[in-house]
Amino acid sequence: MQDDPTHHGGGTPPVDVAGLQAALEEHGYLADRGVATAAHLAATLGRPLLLEGDAGVGKTELAKTLAAVHGAQLIRLQCHEGLDRSQALYAWDHPRQLLHLRALEASGERPADHESELYSQRFLLARPLLQALRAGPAAVLLVDEIDRADDEFEAFLLEILSDFQVSIPELGTIAADAPPMVLLTSNRTRELSDALKRRCLYHWIDHPDVDRETAIVRLRAPDVPAEVARRVAGVVARLRRLGLYKPPGIAETIDWARVVAGIDGGELDRQTVLDTLGVVIKDHDDLLAVRSAVDELLAS
Repeated sequence: MQDDPTHHGGGTPPVDVAGLQAALEEHGYLADRGVATAAHLAATLGRPLLLEGDAGVGKTELAKTLAAVHGAQLIRLQCHEGLDRSQALYAWDHPRQLLHLRALEASGERPADHESELYSQRFLLARPLLQALRAGPAAVLLVDEIDRADDEFEAFLLEILSDFQVSIPELGTIAADAPPMVLLTSNRTRELSDALKRRCLYHWIDHPDVDRETAIVRLRAPDVPAEVARRVAGVVARLRRLGLYKPPGIAETIDWARVVAGIDGGELDRQTVLDTLGVVIKDHDDLLAVRSAVDELLAS
C-alpha cells in the first residue's frame, strides 16, 4: 500500500476523447482510442474504471498519466493478500495517543478527563481510501492489482465505491463532496466478482502491436533510432507468442531498445540477444526457452 502525494498542477481537463488522447501523448502515454474512450467515460460519468490485462501493458501507468493530465493528486492503494480496512481506510495513531496520555499525566491532568481527545482528527491516520474521499475530484484513486486482495476486501471496497462515504464511530460519517476518479487494475490472477464488475466501467488492455509499440518506444526513448525501435518491438512481439510464464511488458521493450541502441552499431543479432536477455526476460525457465528459440526469434 502506498500513496503519491504529488500534485501535478492545474490545467483544463480534456473535453473529448481526441483531446484526452492528445493530452495523454503529451505526457508520454500513447493510448489507442479504446483506452482513451474508457478513461474519458470514467471521468465524465463519475464511474470507476476496471482495467484488466497482462502485467506490463500500461494499466498503472495510465492512472499516473491521467492524474497528470487532470492536474490531480495520485493516491495509490497497492493490493496484496491479507490487505484489510485498517491498511486501506484509516487507523488510529496509537503511539501518539500514548504519548499524549503520558504528557497529560506529567502535567498533572487526569487522562480520563481527556479521553475524547484521543479519537480526534489529530490522531487519525488516513489511508489511501480515506485520503481519496477527502480529496474528491482533486484526486485519482488507483486501486492497483485488486485481484491480489481477498474476496472480503473486494466486498468492502465495493461498499466504499457505491457510496463514496465511510462511517468512523468516533468521528461520524465522512463523505466525498464529489467522487474522485477511480481506476482499478487486475492481472487476472483470480476472477473478480460480478458485483464489482457491474459497479465499474471495463476495459481490457492488450499488448500493443509492433507499430504501436515502436511508436511508444520512440515517444518514451526518443534517442533510440527508429529502425532499432522497430526491430526490438518485432522481436518482443515474437517473444510474447512463446507462451512464457512472464512475457515482457512495454517497460522491458523500452529498456531493451535503449540497451541495444547503446551497443556498437545498434544491431540486434544473435549474440546481442543472448548477452542482453536479462533486460527483457525475468524468469529462469523463460530464459531457457528463449535461448533455445533465438534463431527463430531473429528470423524476419
